[in-house]
Amino acid sequence: MRPNPSDLFCNDLPTKPQPEVGKILVAGASGYIGGRLVPELLNRGYKVRVMLRASIADKDRWSGAEMVVADASAPNLLGQALDGIHTAYYLIHSMLLERNQFEEAHIKASINFRKIAEEKKVQNIIYLGGLSDLQTSPSPHFRIRNQVAEELRKGKVPATILRSDLIVGSGSASFEIIRHLVRNCPVLLMPPWANAKLQPIAIRDVIKYLVGVLETPDAWGRTFDIVGADSLTFKDLLKTMAEILGKKRFFVPCSISSVEAYAYAAGFFTPVPVQITRCLLEGCRNEGASLNNEIRRLLPNQTLSYREAIVRALSREDQDKIYTRWSDAYPPAHELAIKLDELQEAPTYSSYYSLLTDKSASSLFKRICKIGGREGWFNSSWLWRLRGVLDRVLMGVGTSRGRKNATSLNVNDVVDFWRVEDCRPDERILLRAEMKLPGRAWLEFRIDPENNKNRLSVKAYYQTRGVWGKLYWYAFLPFHIFIFKDLITQIERTSVEGGTNHKI
Repeated sequence: MRPNPSDLFCNDLPTKPQPEVGKILVAGASGYIGGRLVPELLNRGYKVRVMLRASIADKDRWSGAEMVVADASAPNLLGQALDGIHTAYYLIHSMLLERNQFEEAHIKASINFRKIAEEKKVQNIIYLGGLSDLQTSPSPHFRIRNQVAEELRKGKVPATILRSDLIVGSGSASFEIIRHLVRNCPVLLMPPWANAKLQPIAIRDVIKYLVGVLETPDAWGRTFDIVGADSLTFKDLLKTMAEILGKKRFFVPCSISSVEAYAYAAGFFTPVPVQITRCLLEGCRNEGASLNNEIRRLLPNQTLSYREAIVRALSREDQDKIYTRWSDAYPPAHELAIKLDELQEAPTYSSYYSLLTDKSASSLFKRICKIGGREGWFNSSWLWRLRGVLDRVLMGVGTSRGRKNATSLNVNDVVDFWRVEDCRPDERILLRAEMKLPGRAWLEFRIDPENNKNRLSVKAYYQTRGVWGKLYWYAFLPFHIFIFKDLITQIERTSVEGGTNHKI
């Protein structure tokens, strides 16, 4: 879903667009920040190329932009992506790799990007890093982000580095962690690091700075710290959210300072995976970093307060206008996942259920598009949630991940522990499972015309991996009969139009 021009952030930016400089590359365009940046650049007249790790079927999301498939970890693919580029945004980042892989993967990717950018005579690289002290930060996550910045600066191409603290906005991981903790936990344990000072920044201000430094040549090749209007502790962030939501919460000091333990516990109350939560909470221990406020002189921008950022984010949710979400790029390899139509052999097992109805394809499709998230899965929602709890225990995504928009679905959107693989209006929605499984699974909804009526069907596909995969399928098969029959019956019954149905 592309934002309306009135919803864009840079309409009041003091700098002037300079599309004459040439083409702009956004590496990491499928992520939370990149997905917000691309529409802003297009709206200001720039020619934009988006770099993705795999071809994505949802071309409408990048309407007006050129798409190229490349991976920073594979230098042979970067040449095409960086060819003819004036400025490259480097927004590639994952908080989901194991720690022993994290540093090597990110450093290698940044070196590849820097070297190919030099070969292609790119004029500027813009990187968004984390606000912390390179020498004293207790967070491996933030140290590595700073090391990536250092690698990008080693080349001949000027590297413009922006360093931010927690980013707050509709769909951001930090916003959803804070909101769900406050909503779901009457008592909140406060570890010692909850009193370290932070300077959270609104997503709109981050995007303004990213575009602003592109349009300010004096900023090229320099490092700036971008922060919001307030200096608050993690405890303050939770208290402010509780006040805005009208929740009375008790904050109890806790001597246990383990971020790992806190993140794992928080995983049962928030939709954000433990790995991401851990990285963000590690950042909450960063205090004492020396701020470079020179950006305020070059780009005078009145940043939002934390309270204003929260209110705006909640308002976006109420209006169902969340244009990007942290889950857009999670898990990190989802773009490379094997699609159902790419399987060399048909899935090992499948279950099929259908009914015939007088209701229109349009009304049925609209109802299908509302499943999951807060809407739930009708009478069998508790079974889906139980499977989600098991998934979270196994460090999976769980059902609490929810969805980005309440009433619409597009390719790549998340629905609890599923992701939309294919979406054809009034015809088909195909969901790919992202929960922990001994195999691969898909769930397909179809609407097919039949004798002046419509056949609504749901089909589960499962490709096994060995004995455990087969045992898994047969263990859950009895539940399929109840769940899927109930699911399509309720979709038909609660569709807008009236009509009778004929089950098969």
